[in-house]
Amino acid sequence: MSQPTPEVYEQGKGMDAHNQVMREIRSRKEASYDPHEPTRVWLDEDNTPTGVKQSLTIILNTGGCRWARAGGCTMCGYVAESVDGGSVSHEALMNQIDVCLEHERENGDEPADLIKIYTSGSFLDEREVGAETRRAIADTFADRERMVVESLPDFVDREKIGDFTQHGVDTDVAIGLETATDRVRHDCVNKYFDFADFEDACAEAAAADEEAGATADAGIKAYLLMKPPFLTESEAVEDMISSVERCAAVEGCHTVSMNPCNVQRYTMVDDLYFNDGYRPPWLWSVAHVLEETADIDAIVVSDPVGHGSDRGPHNCQECDDLVQKAIKDFDLRQDPSVFEQVSCECERTWEVVMERERSFNQPLTR
Repeated sequence: MSQPTPEVYEQGKGMDAHNQVMREIRSRKEASYDPHEPTRVWLDEDNTPTGVKQSLTIILNTGGCRWARAGGCTMCGYVAESVDGGSVSHEALMNQIDVCLEHERENGDEPADLIKIYTSGSFLDEREVGAETRRAIADTFADRERMVVESLPDFVDREKIGDFTQHGVDTDVAIGLETATDRVRHDCVNKYFDFADFEDACAEAAAADEEAGATADAGIKAYLLMKPPFLTESEAVEDMISSVERCAAVEGCHTVSMNPCNVQRYTMVDDLYFNDGYRPPWLWSVAHVLEETADIDAIVVSDPVGHGSDRGPHNCQECDDLVQKAIKDFDLRQDPSVFEQVSCECERTWEVVMERERSFNQPLTR
């Protein structure tokens, strides 16, 4: 990627020291990417407010998250996969959409009801995806049931959501809130906005929902980060339970997705990991949070990326696949009893870590 630098929008956010370190780390990446090819595309199934749906997930290759180019979040390496130069044309982005539709035709039995579009930044940031492209994508998927697009709260407004709901497509905006605790978000994640900004974005989605009337629904899907750097395992679990509960209490937020932190290259977490200063969360922690929040009034899901690897959320390797399977089962059924079917001796080690790990000696185990 090109040398990351802050622009006017990113300056004065109160994170200058973290950003300076992050820009140096990100500058080590030298690979380049084709603006006509998406970063990734795959078929899966997801739990939605209207039931489990077959999904097509698209990660568009854009110029990257503007906050990440300023330095950005301590754990996020996605901007390193962005197109050099900071912007991608409308034609190139629509070429990427065509590639994804071809993947769906070749690998799916029928068109997916749910379309999820990410940019490794903010789909609703018109520096990444212009208004012309956003509306063309809305037209392309006007025959689907539901859309999920990702954005920082700054760029969420009812008019942009209306580009999709006007077609009768239920639309969710996924916001990388990471935590409901402002201090943790600022100091551990290096994300500049406050929980109040998330609440404002939820209000915009609620307004879009009201304007759409019976034609379509609009809402917010909160993305939370399980175990950002500098927290012990027990602190991370406690913060996550509280964050899930606080998000679910906000009108307009119907789904909470807990994303266990994994170690991505060209990030501060990566540097900490290689200096024995960070261990990804235990899968037992993920299961515990899901059990403790199973009765709240929201869909709570988790997708432990890289589970079972040293750089991803893991237990002892012997039980990782079984616990991951139980988590996936919970995502679809929302039934905490699935965790009663898995056990392992390493759960005792996790309990000791939860009890004894302190900030000045973590990680207590690898």
